[in-house]
Amino acid sequence: MEGIVKGQELEVTVERLAFGGKGLARVDGLVVFLERALPGQRLRIRIQKKRSRHAEGRVLSVISQSPGRSEPFCSHFGVCGGCRWQDLAYAEQLHWKREHALECLTHLAGLKGVPVDSAVPSPATTFYRNKMEFTFSDRRWLLPEEIEQEGTCFRRDFALGLHIPGHFDKVFNVEECFLQSAASTEILREVRSWCEKSSLAPYSIRHRNGFWRFLVIREGKRTGQILVHLITAGRDPFAGEVEALARHLHERFSRITTFVHSMSVKQAQVATGDVTRVVTGPGYIEEILGGLRFRISAHSFFQTNPLGAERLYETIAELGDLRGGETLWDLYCGTGSIAMVLASRVRRVVGFEMVEEAVADARANCALNGIDNCSFHAGDLKDLMRKGSDPFQYGGRPDLVVTDPPRAGMHPKVVQTLMDVGPKSIIAVSCNPSTLARDLSLLLEKYTVERVLPFDLFPHTPHIECVVKLNRVV
Repeated sequence: MEGIVKGQELEVTVERLAFGGKGLARVDGLVVFLERALPGQRLRIRIQKKRSRHAEGRVLSVISQSPGRSEPFCSHFGVCGGCRWQDLAYAEQLHWKREHALECLTHLAGLKGVPVDSAVPSPATTFYRNKMEFTFSDRRWLLPEEIEQEGTCFRRDFALGLHIPGHFDKVFNVEECFLQSAASTEILREVRSWCEKSSLAPYSIRHRNGFWRFLVIREGKRTGQILVHLITAGRDPFAGEVEALARHLHERFSRITTFVHSMSVKQAQVATGDVTRVVTGPGYIEEILGGLRFRISAHSFFQTNPLGAERLYETIAELGDLRGGETLWDLYCGTGSIAMVLASRVRRVVGFEMVEEAVADARANCALNGIDNCSFHAGDLKDLMRKGSDPFQYGGRPDLVVTDPPRAGMHPKVVQTLMDVGPKSIIAVSCNPSTLARDLSLLLEKYTVERVLPFDLFPHTPHIECVVKLNRVV
Protein backbone atom coordinates (compact mmCIF):
# COMPACT_ATOMS: atom_id res chain seq x y z
CA MET A 1 0.00 0.00 0.00
CA GLU A 2 2.92 2.30 0.72
CA GLY A 3 3.95 2.01 -2.92
CA ILE A 4 0.86 3.83 -4.18
CA VAL A 5 1.44 7.57 -4.25
CA LYS A 6 -0.30 10.69 -5.47
CA GLY A 7 0.30 11.25 -9.17
CA GLN A 8 0.99 7.59 -9.92
CA GLU A 9 -0.59 6.17 -13.10
CA LEU A 10 -2.11 2.70 -12.96
CA GLU A 11 -4.34 0.28 -14.85
CA VAL A 12 -7.40 -0.89 -12.93
CA THR A 13 -10.66 -2.75 -13.49
CA VAL A 14 -13.82 -1.23 -12.01
CA GLU A 15 -15.54 -3.79 -9.80
CA ARG A 16 -18.76 -2.03 -8.89
CA LEU A 17 -20.51 1.27 -8.28
CA ALA A 18 -20.19 2.61 -4.75
CA PHE A 19 -23.05 4.36 -2.95
CA GLY A 20 -23.14 7.88 -4.35
CA GLY A 21 -22.31 6.77 -7.89
CA LYS A 22 -18.52 6.52 -8.07
CA GLY A 23 -16.79 3.55 -9.59
CA LEU A 24 -14.84 1.32 -7.21
CA ALA A 25 -11.58 -0.43 -8.12
CA ARG A 26 -8.87 -2.04 -6.00
CA VAL A 27 -5.10 -1.84 -6.16
CA ASP A 28 -3.36 -4.42 -3.94
CA GLY A 29 -6.45 -4.39 -1.71
CA LEU A 30 -6.68 -0.61 -1.48
CA VAL A 31 -10.05 0.81 -2.60
CA VAL A 32 -9.82 3.46 -5.30
CA PHE A 33 -12.86 5.64 -6.04
CA LEU A 34 -13.27 6.98 -9.57
CA GLU A 35 -15.68 9.54 -11.02
CA ARG A 36 -17.21 8.70 -14.42
CA ALA A 37 -16.30 5.02 -14.17
CA LEU A 38 -18.52 2.02 -14.92
CA PRO A 39 -18.41 -1.58 -13.66
CA GLY A 40 -16.38 -3.79 -15.97
CA GLN A 41 -14.27 -1.01 -17.49
CA ARG A 42 -10.52 -1.43 -17.71
CA LEU A 43 -9.05 2.03 -17.16
CA ARG A 44 -5.84 3.98 -17.11
CA ILE A 45 -6.03 6.26 -14.06
CA ARG A 46 -3.96 8.74 -12.10
CA ILE A 47 -4.06 8.75 -8.28
CA GLN A 48 -5.21 12.21 -7.10
CA LYS A 49 -5.57 11.62 -3.36
CA LYS A 50 -4.19 8.93 -1.07
CA ARG A 51 -5.76 8.18 2.30
CA SER A 52 -5.04 5.47 4.84
CA ARG A 53 -8.00 3.34 3.78
CA HIS A 54 -8.76 4.48 0.24
CA ALA A 55 -7.60 6.57 -2.67
CA GLU A 56 -9.27 8.73 -5.28
CA GLY A 57 -8.30 8.66 -8.91
CA ARG A 58 -8.97 10.36 -12.21
CA VAL A 59 -9.76 8.43 -15.37
CA LEU A 60 -7.20 9.13 -18.10
CA SER A 61 -8.41 6.68 -20.74
CA VAL A 62 -10.61 3.63 -21.28
CA ILE A 63 -8.64 0.53 -22.22
CA SER A 64 -11.69 -1.72 -22.57
CA GLN A 65 -15.33 -0.78 -22.29
CA SER A 66 -18.03 -1.93 -19.86
CA PRO A 67 -20.71 -4.26 -21.32
CA GLY A 68 -23.27 -2.13 -19.43
CA ARG A 69 -22.34 1.12 -21.14
CA SER A 70 -24.97 3.14 -23.02
CA GLU A 71 -24.37 6.07 -25.35
CA PRO A 72 -25.08 9.43 -23.59
CA PHE A 73 -27.86 11.43 -25.23
CA CYS A 74 -27.18 14.96 -23.91
CA SER A 75 -24.53 17.32 -25.27
CA HIS A 76 -23.78 18.53 -21.72
CA PHE A 77 -22.89 15.06 -20.42
CA GLY A 78 -19.51 15.14 -18.75
CA VAL A 79 -19.84 18.83 -17.84
CA CYS A 80 -23.19 18.85 -16.05
CA GLY A 81 -23.44 16.96 -12.77
CA GLY A 82 -27.12 16.13 -13.21
CA CYS A 83 -27.55 12.94 -15.24
CA ARG A 84 -24.29 11.28 -14.20
CA TRP A 85 -25.44 7.78 -15.20
CA GLN A 86 -26.51 8.59 -18.76
CA ASP A 87 -23.73 6.31 -20.00
CA LEU A 88 -25.06 3.34 -17.98
CA ALA A 89 -27.80 1.14 -19.42
CA TYR A 90 -31.09 1.64 -17.58
CA ALA A 91 -31.36 -2.00 -16.43
CA GLU A 92 -27.90 -1.61 -14.88
CA GLN A 93 -28.98 1.59 -13.14
CA LEU A 94 -31.89 -0.24 -11.51
CA HIS A 95 -29.61 -3.10 -10.43
CA TRP A 96 -27.13 -0.81 -8.69
CA LYS A 97 -29.82 1.29 -7.05
CA ARG A 98 -31.24 -1.82 -5.38
CA GLU A 99 -27.71 -2.82 -4.35
CA HIS A 100 -27.09 0.59 -2.77
CA ALA A 101 -30.36 0.50 -0.84
CA LEU A 102 -29.50 -2.99 0.42
CA GLU A 103 -25.96 -1.90 1.30
CA CYS A 104 -27.15 1.07 3.39
CA LEU A 105 -29.76 -0.93 5.27
CA THR A 106 -27.34 -3.79 5.94
CA HIS A 107 -24.28 -1.82 7.00
CA LEU A 108 -25.80 1.34 8.49
CA ALA A 109 -29.01 0.00 10.04
CA GLY A 110 -27.70 -3.47 10.88
CA LEU A 111 -30.54 -5.18 9.01
CA LYS A 112 -29.30 -8.65 8.12
CA GLY A 113 -31.25 -10.59 5.52
CA VAL A 114 -33.70 -7.74 4.98
CA PRO A 115 -36.04 -8.41 2.03
CA VAL A 116 -35.35 -5.79 -0.66
CA ASP A 117 -37.43 -5.96 -3.84
CA SER A 118 -36.10 -5.15 -7.32
CA ALA A 119 -36.13 -1.43 -8.04
CA VAL A 120 -39.40 -0.24 -9.59
CA PRO A 121 -38.57 1.61 -12.84
CA SER A 122 -39.73 5.13 -13.60
CA PRO A 123 -42.63 5.33 -16.12
CA ALA A 124 -40.52 7.82 -18.08
CA THR A 125 -36.72 8.06 -18.12
CA THR A 126 -36.47 11.46 -19.83
CA PHE A 127 -38.51 14.66 -19.39
CA TYR A 128 -39.87 13.25 -16.13
CA ARG A 129 -39.23 16.16 -13.73
CA ASN A 130 -41.86 18.80 -12.98
CA LYS A 131 -39.43 21.26 -11.37
CA MET A 132 -35.98 22.61 -12.23
CA GLU A 133 -33.88 25.28 -10.51
CA PHE A 134 -31.36 27.34 -12.47
CA THR A 135 -28.74 29.78 -11.17
CA PHE A 136 -27.59 33.17 -12.48
CA SER A 137 -23.86 33.83 -12.22
CA ASP A 138 -21.21 36.31 -13.28
CA ARG A 139 -18.73 33.46 -13.85
CA ARG A 140 -19.58 31.39 -16.91
CA TRP A 141 -18.00 28.00 -17.46
CA LEU A 142 -16.80 27.85 -21.04
CA LEU A 143 -17.64 25.37 -23.76
CA PRO A 144 -14.93 22.77 -24.58
CA GLU A 145 -13.97 24.59 -27.79
CA GLU A 146 -13.74 27.90 -25.87
CA ILE A 147 -11.53 26.31 -23.20
CA GLU A 148 -9.19 24.99 -25.89
CA GLN A 149 -9.03 28.40 -27.57
CA GLU A 150 -8.72 30.60 -24.46
CA GLY A 151 -6.69 28.32 -22.21
CA THR A 152 -9.01 28.82 -19.24
CA CYS A 153 -12.18 27.14 -17.99
CA PHE A 154 -14.27 30.22 -17.17
CA ARG A 155 -14.52 33.96 -17.58
CA ARG A 156 -16.46 36.87 -16.09
CA ASP A 157 -19.60 36.68 -18.16
CA PHE A 158 -23.38 36.35 -17.87
CA ALA A 159 -24.59 32.82 -17.18
CA LEU A 160 -27.91 31.16 -16.37
CA GLY A 161 -27.91 27.42 -16.02
CA LEU A 162 -26.55 24.76 -13.68
CA HIS A 163 -23.51 24.65 -11.43
CA ILE A 164 -20.36 22.87 -12.46
CA PRO A 165 -19.78 20.00 -9.99
CA GLY A 166 -17.27 21.06 -7.36
CA HIS A 167 -17.46 24.78 -8.23
CA PHE A 168 -19.87 26.78 -6.08
CA ASP A 169 -19.53 29.99 -8.10
CA LYS A 170 -19.33 28.76 -11.70
CA VAL A 171 -22.32 28.05 -13.91
CA PHE A 172 -22.59 26.76 -17.46
CA ASN A 173 -25.29 27.91 -19.87
CA VAL A 174 -27.73 25.02 -20.35
CA GLU A 175 -28.74 24.79 -24.00
CA GLU A 176 -30.56 21.46 -23.82
CA CYS A 177 -31.84 19.30 -20.97
CA PHE A 178 -33.72 16.01 -20.90
CA LEU A 179 -34.97 16.29 -17.33
CA GLN A 180 -38.01 18.58 -17.39
CA SER A 181 -39.34 19.36 -20.88
CA ALA A 182 -38.34 21.00 -24.13
CA ALA A 183 -40.61 23.94 -23.24
CA SER A 184 -38.72 24.44 -19.97
CA THR A 185 -35.41 24.68 -21.83
CA GLU A 186 -36.88 27.17 -24.28
CA ILE A 187 -38.07 29.36 -21.39
CA LEU A 188 -34.64 29.10 -19.76
CA ARG A 189 -32.90 30.27 -22.93
CA GLU A 190 -35.36 33.13 -23.40
CA VAL A 191 -34.95 34.35 -19.80
CA ARG A 192 -31.17 34.22 -20.16
CA SER A 193 -31.27 36.25 -23.40
CA TRP A 194 -33.69 38.83 -21.98
CA CYS A 195 -31.88 39.31 -18.65
CA GLU A 196 -28.47 39.53 -20.28
CA LYS A 197 -29.73 42.45 -22.38
CA SER A 198 -31.20 44.20 -19.34
CA SER A 199 -29.41 46.90 -17.37
CA LEU A 200 -29.09 44.64 -14.31
CA ALA A 201 -26.23 42.26 -13.49
CA PRO A 202 -26.35 38.62 -12.38
CA TYR A 203 -25.71 37.97 -8.71
CA SER A 204 -22.08 37.40 -7.74
CA ILE A 205 -21.51 34.97 -4.88
CA ARG A 206 -17.99 36.26 -4.34
CA HIS A 207 -18.84 39.96 -4.31
CA ARG A 208 -22.42 39.60 -2.97
CA ASN A 209 -23.86 42.04 -5.46
CA GLY A 210 -25.96 41.91 -8.59
CA PHE A 211 -29.69 41.41 -9.10
CA TRP A 212 -30.69 38.20 -10.94
CA ARG A 213 -30.28 35.13 -8.66
CA PHE A 214 -32.42 32.10 -9.55
CA LEU A 215 -34.99 30.90 -12.04
CA VAL A 216 -37.33 28.08 -11.02
CA ILE A 217 -39.66 26.49 -13.56
CA ARG A 218 -42.50 24.22 -12.43
CA GLU A 219 -44.93 22.47 -14.76
CA GLY A 220 -47.94 20.21 -14.60
CA LYS A 221 -47.16 17.10 -16.59
CA ARG A 222 -50.85 16.36 -17.18
CA THR A 223 -52.25 19.90 -17.24
CA GLY A 224 -49.43 21.50 -19.25
CA GLN A 225 -49.47 24.57 -16.98
CA ILE A 226 -46.15 26.28 -16.24
CA LEU A 227 -45.17 28.47 -13.26
CA VAL A 228 -42.12 30.71 -13.59
CA HIS A 229 -40.55 31.73 -10.28
CA LEU A 230 -37.87 34.42 -10.43
CA ILE A 231 -35.71 35.05 -7.36
CA THR A 232 -33.74 38.30 -7.24
CA ALA A 233 -31.40 39.91 -4.72
CA GLY A 234 -31.84 42.91 -2.46
CA ARG A 235 -34.86 44.79 -1.25
CA ASP A 236 -35.36 46.94 -4.35
CA PRO A 237 -37.78 44.96 -6.56
CA PHE A 238 -36.90 46.80 -9.81
CA ALA A 239 -40.54 46.14 -10.55
CA GLY A 240 -40.41 47.57 -14.05
CA GLU A 241 -37.72 45.12 -15.19
CA VAL A 242 -39.36 42.09 -13.57
CA GLU A 243 -42.83 42.88 -14.84
CA ALA A 244 -41.51 43.54 -18.34
CA LEU A 245 -39.89 40.10 -18.30
CA ALA A 246 -43.15 38.53 -17.11
CA ARG A 247 -45.10 40.18 -19.95
CA HIS A 248 -42.51 39.11 -22.47
CA LEU A 249 -42.64 35.47 -21.36
CA HIS A 250 -46.45 35.39 -21.36
CA GLU A 251 -46.49 36.69 -24.92
CA ARG A 252 -43.91 34.15 -26.03
CA PHE A 253 -45.09 31.01 -24.17
CA SER A 254 -48.80 30.27 -23.94
CA ARG A 255 -48.25 27.47 -21.41
CA ILE A 256 -47.03 29.93 -18.75
CA THR A 257 -50.07 30.53 -16.55
CA THR A 258 -48.45 32.38 -13.64
CA PHE A 259 -45.28 34.35 -12.83
CA VAL A 260 -44.04 34.73 -9.25
CA HIS A 261 -41.27 37.04 -8.04
CA SER A 262 -39.35 36.60 -4.78
CA MET A 263 -36.65 38.78 -3.26
CA SER A 264 -33.90 37.35 -1.07
CA VAL A 265 -31.29 39.05 1.11
CA LYS A 266 -29.81 35.70 2.17
CA GLN A 267 -26.19 35.04 1.32
CA ALA A 268 -26.88 31.32 1.08
CA GLN A 269 -27.45 30.07 -2.44
CA VAL A 270 -30.97 28.78 -1.85
CA ALA A 271 -33.75 29.39 -4.37
CA THR A 272 -36.26 30.81 -1.90
CA GLY A 273 -37.29 34.36 -1.09
CA ASP A 274 -37.86 36.49 2.00
CA VAL A 275 -40.68 38.35 0.27
CA THR A 276 -42.84 36.86 -2.49
CA ARG A 277 -45.39 38.47 -4.79
CA VAL A 278 -47.53 37.12 -7.59
CA VAL A 279 -46.89 39.20 -10.71
CA THR A 280 -49.35 37.47 -13.06
CA GLY A 281 -51.82 34.61 -12.83
CA PRO A 282 -53.13 32.85 -9.71
CA GLY A 283 -49.72 32.13 -8.16
CA TYR A 284 -49.98 28.37 -8.58
CA ILE A 285 -50.28 25.67 -11.22
CA GLU A 286 -52.36 22.51 -11.12
CA GLU A 287 -51.38 18.88 -11.56
CA ILE A 288 -53.46 15.71 -11.77
CA LEU A 289 -52.19 12.72 -9.81
CA GLY A 290 -54.13 9.58 -8.93
CA GLY A 291 -57.28 11.11 -10.39
CA LEU A 292 -57.01 14.11 -8.03
CA ARG A 293 -56.23 17.72 -8.87
CA PHE A 294 -53.47 19.50 -6.94
CA ARG A 295 -52.52 23.16 -6.67
CA ILE A 296 -48.77 23.74 -6.46
CA SER A 297 -47.41 27.15 -5.49
CA ALA A 298 -43.90 28.54 -5.85
CA HIS A 299 -42.41 27.28 -2.56
CA SER A 300 -44.44 24.11 -2.05
CA PHE A 301 -42.91 20.64 -2.12
CA PHE A 302 -44.39 18.25 -4.66
CA GLN A 303 -42.90 15.00 -5.91
CA THR A 304 -40.63 15.95 -8.81
CA ASN A 305 -41.51 12.79 -10.77
CA PRO A 306 -45.33 12.80 -10.57
CA LEU A 307 -45.89 9.79 -12.84
CA GLY A 308 -43.48 7.74 -10.75
CA ALA A 309 -45.08 9.11 -7.58
CA GLU A 310 -48.43 7.62 -8.63
CA ARG A 311 -46.89 4.14 -8.55
CA LEU A 312 -45.25 4.90 -5.21
CA TYR A 313 -48.52 6.09 -3.63
CA GLU A 314 -50.42 3.02 -4.84
CA THR A 315 -47.73 0.87 -3.25
CA ILE A 316 -48.12 2.76 0.05
CA ALA A 317 -51.86 2.04 -0.05
CA GLU A 318 -51.22 -1.65 -0.71
CA LEU A 319 -48.63 -1.95 2.06
CA GLY A 320 -50.97 -0.16 4.48
CA ASP A 321 -53.60 -2.89 4.05
CA LEU A 322 -56.25 -0.24 4.63
CA ARG A 323 -59.79 -1.35 5.55
CA GLY A 324 -61.54 2.04 5.82
CA GLY A 325 -61.67 2.66 9.56
CA GLU A 326 -58.09 3.71 10.22
CA THR A 327 -56.63 6.98 11.48
CA LEU A 328 -53.58 7.87 9.40
CA TRP A 329 -50.83 10.34 10.23
CA ASP A 330 -48.89 11.80 7.29
CA LEU A 331 -45.59 13.32 8.47
CA TYR A 332 -43.82 15.87 6.24
CA CYS A 333 -47.00 15.94 4.17
CA GLY A 334 -46.07 18.78 1.79
CA THR A 335 -49.05 19.76 -0.34
CA GLY A 336 -50.99 16.74 0.91
CA SER A 337 -50.55 14.39 -2.05
CA ILE A 338 -50.10 11.18 -0.04
CA ALA A 339 -52.84 12.19 2.42
CA MET A 340 -55.33 12.88 -0.36
CA VAL A 341 -54.59 9.70 -2.32
CA LEU A 342 -55.17 7.63 0.84
CA ALA A 343 -58.07 9.68 2.25
CA SER A 344 -60.82 7.66 0.57
CA ARG A 345 -59.41 4.45 2.07
CA VAL A 346 -59.29 5.53 5.74
CA ARG A 347 -61.51 7.24 8.31
CA ARG A 348 -59.23 10.21 9.04
CA VAL A 349 -55.90 11.66 7.87
CA VAL A 350 -53.82 14.10 9.93
CA GLY A 351 -50.95 15.80 8.11
CA PHE A 352 -47.92 17.59 9.59
CA GLU A 353 -45.68 19.95 7.62
CA MET A 354 -43.18 22.71 8.39
CA VAL A 355 -43.86 24.97 5.37
CA GLU A 356 -47.01 27.00 5.97
CA GLU A 357 -47.46 27.70 2.26
CA ALA A 358 -47.52 23.95 1.60
CA VAL A 359 -50.13 23.44 4.33
CA ALA A 360 -52.28 26.16 2.77
CA ASP A 361 -51.96 24.32 -0.55
CA ALA A 362 -52.87 21.01 1.12
CA ARG A 363 -56.04 22.50 2.58
CA ALA A 364 -56.95 24.12 -0.73
CA ASN A 365 -56.28 20.84 -2.53
CA CYS A 366 -58.66 18.97 -0.25
CA ALA A 367 -61.36 21.58 -0.81
CA LEU A 368 -60.73 21.46 -4.56
CA ASN A 369 -61.34 17.70 -4.56
CA GLY A 370 -64.19 17.61 -2.03
CA ILE A 371 -62.14 15.74 0.58
CA ASP A 372 -63.34 16.47 4.12
CA ASN A 373 -61.57 13.88 6.30
CA CYS A 374 -58.08 15.45 6.22
CA SER A 375 -56.65 18.04 8.62
CA PHE A 376 -53.23 19.67 8.30
CA HIS A 377 -50.99 21.33 10.88
CA ALA A 378 -48.08 23.67 10.19
CA GLY A 379 -44.96 23.79 12.32
CA ASP A 380 -41.75 22.03 13.20
CA LEU A 381 -42.61 18.38 13.68
CA LYS A 382 -40.37 17.96 16.68
CA ASP A 383 -42.39 20.75 18.33
CA LEU A 384 -45.80 19.62 17.09
CA MET A 385 -45.09 16.09 18.30
CA ARG A 386 -42.62 16.80 21.10
CA LYS A 387 -42.57 14.49 24.07
CA GLY A 388 -44.69 15.85 26.90
CA SER A 389 -47.43 17.23 24.63
CA ASP A 390 -50.60 15.24 24.13
CA PRO A 391 -49.83 13.05 21.11
CA PHE A 392 -53.51 12.17 20.78
CA GLN A 393 -54.86 15.71 20.43
CA TYR A 394 -55.36 15.09 16.71
CA GLY A 395 -58.15 12.55 17.06
CA GLY A 396 -56.65 9.54 18.77
CA ARG A 397 -53.78 7.11 18.29
CA PRO A 398 -52.92 6.58 14.61
CA ASP A 399 -53.21 3.07 13.24
CA LEU A 400 -50.70 3.85 10.48
CA VAL A 401 -48.06 6.56 10.11
CA VAL A 402 -46.58 7.48 6.75
CA THR A 403 -43.41 9.54 6.97
CA ASP A 404 -41.72 11.16 3.96
CA PRO A 405 -38.99 13.47 5.33
CA PRO A 406 -36.46 15.55 3.38
CA ARG A 407 -32.99 14.14 2.60
CA ALA A 408 -31.77 14.87 6.13
CA GLY A 409 -34.27 12.34 7.50
CA MET A 410 -36.37 12.56 10.65
CA HIS A 411 -35.35 14.49 13.73
CA PRO A 412 -34.50 12.02 16.57
CA LYS A 413 -37.30 13.54 18.67
CA VAL A 414 -39.79 12.79 15.90
CA VAL A 415 -38.56 9.18 15.83
CA GLN A 416 -38.88 8.93 19.61
CA THR A 417 -42.40 10.35 19.54
CA LEU A 418 -43.35 7.84 16.86
CA MET A 419 -42.27 5.03 19.17
CA ASP A 420 -44.09 6.64 22.11
CA VAL A 421 -47.31 6.91 20.10
CA GLY A 422 -46.81 3.35 18.87
CA PRO A 423 -48.85 2.96 15.69
CA LYS A 424 -49.38 -0.62 14.57
CA SER A 425 -47.51 0.07 11.34
CA ILE A 426 -45.17 2.70 9.87
CA ILE A 427 -44.46 3.21 6.19
CA ALA A 428 -41.22 5.14 5.80
CA VAL A 429 -40.57 6.87 2.47
CA SER A 430 -37.11 8.29 1.86
CA CYS A 431 -35.02 9.75 -0.96
CA ASN A 432 -31.80 9.09 0.99
CA PRO A 433 -31.02 5.46 1.95
CA SER A 434 -28.28 6.50 4.39
CA THR A 435 -30.52 8.72 6.56
CA LEU A 436 -33.32 6.18 6.15
CA ALA A 437 -30.99 3.56 7.60
CA ARG A 438 -30.18 5.83 10.54
CA ASP A 439 -33.89 6.38 11.27
CA LEU A 440 -34.67 2.67 10.94
CA SER A 441 -31.87 1.78 13.36
CA LEU A 442 -33.73 3.80 16.00
CA LEU A 443 -37.16 2.41 15.13
CA LEU A 444 -35.90 -1.18 15.35
CA GLU A 445 -36.14 -0.86 19.13
CA LYS A 446 -39.90 -1.46 18.77
CA TYR A 447 -40.47 -2.29 15.10
CA THR A 448 -39.42 -4.90 12.58
CA VAL A 449 -38.99 -4.40 8.84
CA GLU A 450 -41.47 -6.36 6.75
CA ARG A 451 -40.52 -5.20 3.25
CA VAL A 452 -38.30 -2.72 1.36
CA LEU A 453 -39.20 -1.46 -2.12
CA PRO A 454 -36.76 0.79 -4.02
CA PHE A 455 -38.34 3.17 -6.54
CA ASP A 456 -36.44 4.91 -9.30
CA LEU A 457 -37.85 8.43 -9.34
CA PHE A 458 -34.56 9.92 -10.60
CA PRO A 459 -33.42 8.09 -13.77
CA HIS A 460 -29.80 8.58 -14.90
CA THR A 461 -28.73 9.68 -11.41
CA PRO A 462 -27.49 7.64 -8.43
CA HIS A 463 -30.49 8.78 -6.34
CA ILE A 464 -33.03 6.22 -5.20
CA GLU A 465 -36.36 6.47 -3.33
CA CYS A 466 -37.23 3.71 -0.85
CA VAL A 467 -40.48 2.60 0.75
CA VAL A 468 -40.19 0.53 3.93
CA LYS A 469 -43.03 -1.21 5.79
CA LEU A 470 -42.48 -1.62 9.55
CA ASN A 471 -44.66 -3.48 12.03
CA ARG A 472 -44.76 -2.96 15.81
CA VAL A 473 -43.41 -5.93 17.76
CA VAL A 474 -43.47 -4.63 21.35
